[in-house]
Amino acid sequence: MNGDVYSFVTTCDVPHQVSVRIISLGGALERDTPAQCLAEPARTFRGINQRHSPLCVRCELYADNKPLSLPIHTKYSSSQGSSDTPCTAAWDEWLTLPCQVAELPLHTQLALTVLDVAGPSSEAPLGGTTLPLFTRCGALRRGRQRLRLWRGQQADACWPSSTPHVADEASELNRIEVLCERQQRGLLPTNDWLDTLLYRTVDQMYAAQLQDSDDLILTIEMPAWDSPVVFGEPEPKPVPRHPSTRPAPDAHVDRPWISPSLFTIHDPDAFSENLVEAKHRRLVRSQRLDALDRERKPTAAVRDELHAILLYPPTRVLTSAEMDLIWSFRFYLTRYSSALTKFVKSVVWSDVQEARQATDVLLPMWAEPQLADALELLGPTFQHLKVRAYAVKQLHRASDEQLQLYLLQLVQALKFDEEAFHAADEEQRAVYYSPFHEETPRLVDLLCARSGRHAALGTMFFWYVTVECADVRYGALFERVHEQLLSLLARENAPLLDMLERQRHFVDLLTSKAAELRTSRDTRPGKIDKVRTWLADRKTGLRSFPEPLSLPLDPDVSVVGVVAENSTVFKSNLFPLRIECRGESDAYTVIVKNGDDLRQDQLVLQLFALMDRLLRDENLDLKITPYHVLATSPLDGLVQYIPSMSVAAAVAEYGDLLSYMRCHYCDPESAATFHVQASVLDTFVRSCSGYCVITYLLGVGDRHLDNLLIAPDGHFFHVDFGYILGRDPKPFPPPVKVCKEMVDAMGGASSMYYMRFKKLCHTAFACLRKNANLILNLVALMVEADIPDIRAEPDKAVLKIQDKFMLTVSEERAVQQFEALLNETSYISTMFDRLHNMAQYFRQ
Repeated sequence: MNGDVYSFVTTCDVPHQVSVRIISLGGALERDTPAQCLAEPARTFRGINQRHSPLCVRCELYADNKPLSLPIHTKYSSSQGSSDTPCTAAWDEWLTLPCQVAELPLHTQLALTVLDVAGPSSEAPLGGTTLPLFTRCGALRRGRQRLRLWRGQQADACWPSSTPHVADEASELNRIEVLCERQQRGLLPTNDWLDTLLYRTVDQMYAAQLQDSDDLILTIEMPAWDSPVVFGEPEPKPVPRHPSTRPAPDAHVDRPWISPSLFTIHDPDAFSENLVEAKHRRLVRSQRLDALDRERKPTAAVRDELHAILLYPPTRVLTSAEMDLIWSFRFYLTRYSSALTKFVKSVVWSDVQEARQATDVLLPMWAEPQLADALELLGPTFQHLKVRAYAVKQLHRASDEQLQLYLLQLVQALKFDEEAFHAADEEQRAVYYSPFHEETPRLVDLLCARSGRHAALGTMFFWYVTVECADVRYGALFERVHEQLLSLLARENAPLLDMLERQRHFVDLLTSKAAELRTSRDTRPGKIDKVRTWLADRKTGLRSFPEPLSLPLDPDVSVVGVVAENSTVFKSNLFPLRIECRGESDAYTVIVKNGDDLRQDQLVLQLFALMDRLLRDENLDLKITPYHVLATSPLDGLVQYIPSMSVAAAVAEYGDLLSYMRCHYCDPESAATFHVQASVLDTFVRSCSGYCVITYLLGVGDRHLDNLLIAPDGHFFHVDFGYILGRDPKPFPPPVKVCKEMVDAMGGASSMYYMRFKKLCHTAFACLRKNANLILNLVALMVEADIPDIRAEPDKAVLKIQDKFMLTVSEERAVQQFEALLNETSYISTMFDRLHNMAQYFRQ
């Protein structure tokens, strides 16, 4: 190219919309003769027969015989002149088409039609023409263009077109206009006096051409770019390889037996929507079938199929056929509250009409759902704000005690509310801030309002939000929630706000002292002396409170001070404090931990309390001991102390658990209960069965004799939940923890008490299995919580618990399988218990 540099721009790099300037129309109009007007009186209204003809230009873009945009019209203009002289209609108007230059195909054509008024409400084409936007060389046209109109025809954008612009490229006028264009681009030298003469001559030649020809010429102008614009497409993005097609890291592809003709074919449409299924879905869910769907009733076979779908667990993904079936019978299913969540999952939310019918028509007429279903609607799966607002409306029916029972999960649901709000459009967001709602649809407003009226609920909500403020991802969200709660309490419940500030001061004092003692080099007796001296010091202000203080660990308990002489330090790696608080009636002992994340224990004990509530609702009291645990920060917390002894210590001191219970509650005359009071042995059997089932469902691991505790009154319970959801530091852990010491305390495997223990286990498992959806929904709301064993595999956390319920089989079959697990004897587990005892002995 002789060293020359040519600059150009590709169309894919032009972020501007297509525009064209409609300048004028030249040529003589053919008016109708008086005879034609008499024969057809409607011709009188045509614009060409008026003195001033109102004309407009319609502009469209086409490519491959398909329109690329909606038509755009110019304003109306009037022709000037008479029937025997050239007529000019001037617009001088820029039109911007709703299509970008970067989106233009190579075969794009500009279809221009001049329209004439044909009556009061009609129009007729005066003529049309079609101009390819790209030249034969692929360059985008620019500058002034003179186009021939084909009289009486609309622009034909087909390829080839019947209305081409047909410029006479061989004419002298066309040759001069090409040279003028090159001069305007700076490719030819300029001379002012000569250029003026040239342009005057060009206008005269154009007027003479119009005078001598019957053609109509439409003059337009395309944008003049600084550099030539050439058609170009962006480079395609690399197609991601499916994981199954990638070779393993240690795979050797140079095997001699592998044919070199074998290669991977990438199909970019492999994961795209099936167009046939999409069309089928639109036909099945057509809005024209609404009247039929309202009266549709299922047959017996379809009713059974619907019933089977409603029994699916919350984690089950519906197939497209199941979604279509539920949608077809949506009006019939409105009478069943249990069908609500399945219906919401069957809605195609990308379809605006379908989504509007679901939220505005069907949800208001649906049978009142249970709270378990409302909790599921607050999970991460449901993003539509109106659905979440509906779920919050259902929570208004819950009592303060019920909200407190689910509060840990509701606080986590605020994270999904925030994500759903940012993903929603403006119409959905308006629902969250509408002043016309009698009940607020925002979850955060509901929780703050109820917390301001109920002290216990407000206390727990305050501490849950305080801990979440330290979260890296959602900390800013919970800072706003924290400020909203405090401002509401300042307006409506100042005494509760003052109580929370006193609780914060009380907790800060205890946790800071626990951190100090944990890092000190003193011996345990020295640490005990230090903590007792510190608690007894009047400057600390803990020995006696000026007013009763509601404990953050258990808001229903008020204390008036601490008992320094009964407080101590545990023998543990973290040296937690045991602080005895003096209550208005009884003492309440609190364990203060520093350096330990208690949020996992807090979740497990909350689920224990929930399951105990569910069992009691079925008149089944299994003497569960859901002691209180509260995380006050990611590394601090409080634990309720229950007077008890580990099974390992009880066996070491008393020989067996029966001797331990007999020592505290002896009944010499009751040989049938092994000389233990009947109520104590009954409590032991019930609590053993309850904890066997609950720990099995939650997959609690690391069960050895040091974290199995027994109280003097026979209450048996578990502590230390560092491993859940099937995780265990030991290999081959038993699915159900029933140690030999427990069976011996019931009189052996053949005793009536052990048989009763197994029967209670079966009953408890069946009862909790009926409430599996509630438990699964609560765990699903915790997937974004900073819980170690959930964070390890958040997508499998709910599935692990679901597998324990055995929901794929009948209740009878599930109970049989659970009994088989209960009957298994793990000799390996017994061996590890012995090894653990030896390790503890040498550690001392």
